[in-house]
Amino acid sequence: MTDVASSPATPAAHWTREGLLQGARSVFPVLPGTLAFGALCAQKKFTLLEVQGFMGFVYGGMSQFVAVQAWPETLTTTSIATLALLTLTVNIRFFLMSATFRSWFETLPAWQAYPPLLLITDAGWLLSLRYRERGGSDASYFLGGGLMLYAMWFVAALPGFLLAEQLANPKIYGLDLVFPAFFAAMLVPAWKGMTTAAPWAVAGIVALTVQHFVGGWWFIIAGSIAGAVSAGLLGGAND
Repeated sequence: MTDVASSPATPAAHWTREGLLQGARSVFPVLPGTLAFGALCAQKKFTLLEVQGFMGFVYGGMSQFVAVQAWPETLTTTSIATLALLTLTVNIRFFLMSATFRSWFETLPAWQAYPPLLLITDAGWLLSLRYRERGGSDASYFLGGGLMLYAMWFVAALPGFLLAEQLANPKIYGLDLVFPAFFAAMLVPAWKGMTTAAPWAVAGIVALTVQHFVGGWWFIIAGSIAGAVSAGLLGGAND
């Protein structure tokens, strides 16, 4: 991070205990959805030790759901390469998400700015952007949310695994609506017009089309590429 002076209107990034606690509390609405991953792993015949190891060493959020759903009965070189490509495609978004924190974290020394970004997730990122747009500058808010999500992501795997049979159909308990409802609530206030929304629409249409005609997991890769290309073209047209 570079040493850039903050503007008088926006205080420099800093760390406080209050911000840490506020960030941790902000992620409570999405915590029930973390039960679903442990249940999914149990349905795929993972052992509890494998699940806890997976949760402890891998913190990829949606890419973990994709990887486990696509997990083959027998691992081969081809299936491992396919899983690697899928997770890479899903996780590459973290590069862009991390870049959005530059204007916030740029006044922090590198040893303070970069390590917290390892905890970036979709939910934590959206909440932190909302906090930042409201004039917040306490970097502890992002760190608190990230730590809470990581801890609960790990802990919730256990009840999710043990309750796999009861959670086999998450619609019964409404767990399938937790993440969509949360992201809808976060994204609606962030609406900035059709120019920024168009790439999302293009990605969605392409993904649905590929899923219908091709099947498999190619819709993720096709949708990602289509969204990125359309965003680049629209961005260039507006320059």
